[in-house]
Amino acid sequence: MSRVQLALNVDDLDQSIAFYTKLFGVGPAKVKPGYANFAVTEPALKLVLLENPGQGGSINHLGVEVDSSEKVHAEIARFTAEKLFTEEEIGATCCFATQDKVWVTAPDAERWEVYTVLADAETFNGEPVAAAVPAGESTSAACCTPAANCC
Repeated sequence: MSRVQLALNVDDLDQSIAFYTKLFGVGPAKVKPGYANFAVTEPALKLVLLENPGQGGSINHLGVEVDSSEKVHAEIARFTAEKLFTEEEIGATCCFATQDKVWVTAPDAERWEVYTVLADAETFNGEPVAAAVPAGESTSAACCTPAANCC
């Protein structure tokens, strides 16, 4: 199964979890410090909430979740044939999961990823959350850019 991913920056994670639980009628599939995701069946959507105070209401990035590494690699080949610049992250730890993914950037700078989740992880981006996030920064400020090897 494939589904579109929408990763939103939110000011208050708990408040946003409560709202989206009511909106979609389903609770989050995963909640970690500064992070939550919802696997919504109808409409098929992976909603990711990244606590990033002061950035609430903005898109962090967009994506398409696919069900296998083979599909990620097929998209890498297709994007390359289309002459799109890609950033590949194979076996990357991000958003409390080990993933294979590829990033592309749209003409207006929207970041898109095509990814598959290989396994759950105990860290946000390969390091313990407390060590990965400088004091005063949110979890997502330290992650979620292609260069950061993250979600």
